[in-house]
Amino acid sequence: MSERPTVVVSFAQSLDGRIATVSGDSRWISGSETLTLAHELRRDNDAILVGIGTVTRDDPELTCRLPGKRHRSPVRVVLDSRLRLPCQSRILRNAARHRTIVACLKGNTAEQRRRLEDRGATVLECRRDAHTGGVDLNDLLHRLYSLGIGSLFVEGGGRVITSFVRQRLLDRLVVVIAPLLIGTGTSAVGDIGTETLEQAIRLNPAAVRQLGRDLVWEMEFSPQS
Repeated sequence: MSERPTVVVSFAQSLDGRIATVSGDSRWISGSETLTLAHELRRDNDAILVGIGTVTRDDPELTCRLPGKRHRSPVRVVLDSRLRLPCQSRILRNAARHRTIVACLKGNTAEQRRRLEDRGATVLECRRDAHTGGVDLNDLLHRLYSLGIGSLFVEGGGRVITSFVRQRLLDRLVVVIAPLLIGTGTSAVGDIGTETLEQAIRLNPAAVRQLGRDLVWEMEFSPQS
């Protein structure tokens, strides 16, 4: 197997397993204490990854903004097969200051590449995943590792998280559970090919703690578990 970064997947969800309401509202499911935890995960990993859907919906900056002394921000990685990242997005507006990688598929035009590269982003062409039609995550992880990225924090959204879980491309899972019920909404993890409990992914709990009103589960994954 090719060497790849250590992958940490994390999300905050309601008690009934939702990361957003039916309208897409997700700010903020968890409390301030666990929002700090998210920034600590950004600080502690070499890179942070989100999908283009998260960027267009939430316009995140994906930097580490912990109080006190200056902290290192991770390399930002955006899964964007067709290079749709908006020029006015916060990520592109400061790409010259914070290293930004846009992972795409082959077939985009030179003009599309230039539009991002002129703003300081690095465009990384990856293989196509035969199952999803999007970026092949194994290929992307191998390329990120070759660029010196040894740890990757996957922050969202649901489709991206599902892809990493379905392909067992995670080493650690950090789940924040907030004491609220949403009902119909967006799930953090969708179809991962599980039809029986025998096929379920079983994780090894490493720690459980309470932060404010939220419960934080930290779990480890191994292909043998």
